[in-house]
Amino acid sequence: MQTKIKIIPIILITLFLTGCGSTQNTVQAEEAQTATIFAMDTVMELSVYGSETLLDGAESIILALERELSVTDAESEIYAVNRDGAGSVSADTAELLNRALELCARTDGALDISIYPVVRTWGFTTGEYRVPDSEELRALLECVDYTRISFDGESALSLAEGMEIDLGSVAKGYASSRVIQYWKNNGVTSALLNLGGNVHALGTKPDGSAWRVAIADPEQNGYLGVLEVVDQAVITSGGYERYFEQDGKTYWHIIDPDTGCPAESGLISVTVVGSDGVLCDALSTSLFVMGLDGASALWNESDDFEAVFVTSDDAVYVTEGLADNFSPLGDYEGQEATVIYRA
Repeated sequence: MQTKIKIIPIILITLFLTGCGSTQNTVQAEEAQTATIFAMDTVMELSVYGSETLLDGAESIILALERELSVTDAESEIYAVNRDGAGSVSADTAELLNRALELCARTDGALDISIYPVVRTWGFTTGEYRVPDSEELRALLECVDYTRISFDGESALSLAEGMEIDLGSVAKGYASSRVIQYWKNNGVTSALLNLGGNVHALGTKPDGSAWRVAIADPEQNGYLGVLEVVDQAVITSGGYERYFEQDGKTYWHIIDPDTGCPAESGLISVTVVGSDGVLCDALSTSLFVMGLDGASALWNESDDFEAVFVTSDDAVYVTEGLADNFSPLGDYEGQEATVIYRA
């Protein structure tokens, strides 16, 4: 069921922009320990209320995961498996691979970690952008099928001939969850991560108020809106993040595994909110591929995430769990948002 409500804007205290790498931090009750690093092909910003050594530990976690999961690093486990067609993986990679395969199944293949050769052919991993012809895409799609990945759940991994995998759709979400858990284990009650637009909040701000996380306007005009969150990840996917234009047409990096082409689902931005960084990371992409109806249906049968959707006609849809925590900004300020209720 859907209904329209008017959402009144609130005054911003702390904004972290999702969907790109920039942040703006304006008011804090205490001074945070902060660090900026470059990993997983993006700028990452870490902010923790605690010992500075906790930043070093977080950075070590992220860089170790990058060395294991990178699809382009010739020393990584994933690179070796893609090169050899089989191999053994570490406990971290195994854990993430198990989660990724579960989410491929849960989204009925809208997420497919074997899409990597198609994405590479479009140039989104190399920067050498091009539009493949239909015959080339058909040949590549013959090797896109996550159900043909053979994994024993612990270490032994093998791929069908011609197949290559990429865990990039879940890697940053996994890294943020690992860092958050590390900080919790060390007594931290207030922290915020921005891993290239994948924002993950630990607890509340030091003054006890909710974190306020801003969502990028998909038309690149500032902010779409702001969410108030506590102990949650906020992860956005949109066509504006990485794209190229050719012959007057825009091609973005979110590829539909069914067609091998940039997804044309009627959505231009999807933000997923939940306590599980891996889940939010995976769904921000796969819900974009599924479109509003498919995404709403999956949300309706789930209880572990909420979402904000923006359609190609600039309509905003918010699932009911976020209706009281979302306020529009910029070009969307004062606009009616449609709240999606469970059937």
